[in-house]
Amino acid sequence: MVILDTNALIFDALAPNRLGRKARNIIEQAQADSVLACADISLWEIAMLISKQRLHPATDTLSFLRLMLAARSLRVLPIVPEIAELATTMGGAINPDPADRIIVATAVHHQAALVTRDKNLRNARLPVSVVW
Repeated sequence: MVILDTNALIFDALAPNRLGRKARNIIEQAQADSVLACADISLWEIAMLISKQRLHPATDTLSFLRLMLAARSLRVLPIVPEIAELATTMGGAINPDPADRIIVATAVHHQAALVTRDKNLRNARLPVSVVW
């Protein structure tokens, strides 16, 4: 399984040229293998960016989210108790942003590769592969 973080989702949908070459390749392969996913909190982060007018898709928020998920056949992974607990025990050392910790915890819980441009996450010693 391959999990896209929020920025990777946005770039893939709106600015694919901003994705790293490795990220593009792993996204294409994961889609072909039907193992592409995102953490549910990324949908909220994207909706918030749109509501704050920091992201400007060509359609309304709900339509954009649905189109983004459908375009890549993305599976949305919910926060389960194990992910919630893991996100708190990882603490702010990996990343101070709670949403990012949930995304990382989701990747760790599912033993999935994580696609992110976040240098802190790419440099952290995570028990999963981190790609950009």
